[in-house]
Amino acid sequence: MKVYRSIKEFTTLKNAVVTSGTFDGAHLGHHKIISMLKETAAKTGGESVVLTFWPHPRLIVSPNSQKIKLLSTLDEKIELLENLGVDHLVVLPFTREFSELSSEKYVEDILISGIGTQTLVIGYDHRFGKNREGGFDYLQRNANRFKIDLVEIPRQEIESLTISSTKIREALISGDVKTANGLLGRPYSFEGLVKKGRQLGRTIGFPTANVHVAKKYKLIPANGVYAVRVYLRNSELNGVMNIGERPTVDGKGITQEVHILDFDDDIYGETLKVEIIDFIRDEQKFDGVESLIKQINSDCEKARTILA
Repeated sequence: MKVYRSIKEFTTLKNAVVTSGTFDGAHLGHHKIISMLKETAAKTGGESVVLTFWPHPRLIVSPNSQKIKLLSTLDEKIELLENLGVDHLVVLPFTREFSELSSEKYVEDILISGIGTQTLVIGYDHRFGKNREGGFDYLQRNANRFKIDLVEIPRQEIESLTISSTKIREALISGDVKTANGLLGRPYSFEGLVKKGRQLGRTIGFPTANVHVAKKYKLIPANGVYAVRVYLRNSELNGVMNIGERPTVDGKGITQEVHILDFDDDIYGETLKVEIIDFIRDEQKFDGVESLIKQINSDCEKARTILA
């Protein structure tokens, strides 16, 4: 898959089959859209093009943008779409100026002149241009003038997209990882740099990696203990992760701490990818360190069973 960070980088295609959207999380609903895109491209002898936007439009135009949480970073989205077999991915920088672009200019400058769109795969409710003035009905009315063939994404597919995105976020926020992973079609994941913490885990025999997620908009699941898979140095490892404030040891602020099973290397400064497989229990405060150690041992055994 070829990736372009602006429309200026893109060379107009002779037969571009295009769809557009934010594709946050690239979940199973999105898979259906991409399959439709690829099938249409194969039938028409064209090349598949996904048009997406970054930053996410809501991060720019929403008055509560600081509270918005996303399922994927840009790098994650690129990797997920590449795995789906898209030919071209155009990432349009989304700015307030871009949001003021009229629907006419969007079609002429981006879809026609910029990409060379011959076929557009689009949902009945898709809106574009200033004040969301453009849509499927607008394109239908101007089909002869624009010379773009339209393929409508069925209403039920569009509605399932909305339901899926909302359900995934709600499930993760409540700790229902199984539901989220089922809708995503893969384990929910994040990655971050391992930073030095207070190193209290090491003193009780359970060293942990304090994973710092740099992107503040990345959704972190509910506080609790999880069975996880960890990817480090091209190796897949099993682990237990605590998300929360570590109340037993007077923790301050929410952290993501991963105890990698049967592993004790120094990994400070390295990048860790964490796949969240299942929820084990809520975070809780224990009477003392001995009770905490006993519970961590139990958590590790549960994780081994889940991950076996």
